[in-house]
Amino acid sequence: MTDDSEGSGAANASEASEGPVPAYPLRPSTAHVPVSGAQADGGTGSAAGAPRSADRAPRVVALGGGHGLHASLSALRSVTDALTAVVTVADDGGSSGRLRRELGVLPPGDLRMALAALCGDDEWGVTWSEVVQHRFRSEGDLHGHAVGNLLIVALWELLGDPVQGLDWVGRLLGARGRVLPMASVPLDIVAEVELDGVISTVCGQVACALTPGRVQAISLVPEDPPACPEAVEAILRADWVVFGPGSWFTSVLPHLKVPELARALHETRARRLVTLNLAPQAGETDDFSPQQHLEVLRQHAPDLAVDIVLADTGVVDDPGALDKAAAALGGRLVMADVAASDGSPRHDPRRLASVLDEIFLQKR
Repeated sequence: MTDDSEGSGAANASEASEGPVPAYPLRPSTAHVPVSGAQADGGTGSAAGAPRSADRAPRVVALGGGHGLHASLSALRSVTDALTAVVTVADDGGSSGRLRRELGVLPPGDLRMALAALCGDDEWGVTWSEVVQHRFRSEGDLHGHAVGNLLIVALWELLGDPVQGLDWVGRLLGARGRVLPMASVPLDIVAEVELDGVISTVCGQVACALTPGRVQAISLVPEDPPACPEAVEAILRADWVVFGPGSWFTSVLPHLKVPELARALHETRARRLVTLNLAPQAGETDDFSPQQHLEVLRQHAPDLAVDIVLADTGVVDDPGALDKAAAALGGRLVMADVAASDGSPRHDPRRLASVLDEIFLQKR
């Protein structure tokens, strides 16, 4: 199974004010409280994009969705305490799709998975991570719904603000970072798909992931969705922006199709890092080489400069070609052992964290 998003796999195809003080206890020592100004700079007040020093954690924004973003955040939360996830909101399958259609809300599933990834390794974090990821199994209407999806949507209805709702869930979980939607409205992905020499159009994240043809390009509906303002601000203030791993066409590239977000990604002084997948994804990137992933990224954002391309040593058959593709984006290739030792196409959080920390400290 690849680093794909919650709503893109075959398994899911079937499927303003602070408000009142909650009754549950929040642990002040680990609760996430949004900060600004010098606090967001780790107390240094230094400019965005400045080289990281050993006494200040880097401000990192991670882009993506689903299992790929979960892998990235699981590593990054041990590297920095100034971490923001900017998450795709195009899922139309499973529990997320049902809630989206019934209530008109943002699909919560990828946001939930990001919050779960930011939970700590202590008893509180492990327990709440399992709770929000738990899915009901029944013969009734609750079947397949994730507890975290229902919790997030309940807070959205009570507070009337998606960002505040996510912040409150983050506080409950003791999340080691902040989770934000990439857009303020639900999105649909439209893909141009080639099959036997014929180009057709496929609409919807699940349909794009399950298409028998090869995805050539994507667009969004609506074409000019409002970006989440807090996400734009986080990108502009970041030291590093991390793309991937994850479903290339349905989790990574959509961020570049939201105009305000794309503008911020081009204008930020942050350095940009691309973490490549460990295996092609059936449907979306069948038979893609690592360098083809970069070529597709360049096609969708030809003016976007990349500083680092991170690839696992064991999946690169042609280092020279990948190095050339990285250079075409303005970056350099870093190869390291970041895959899980069991042979599955999953990133190992500790290995990935170690390499990312060395990159942020400019030791690689």
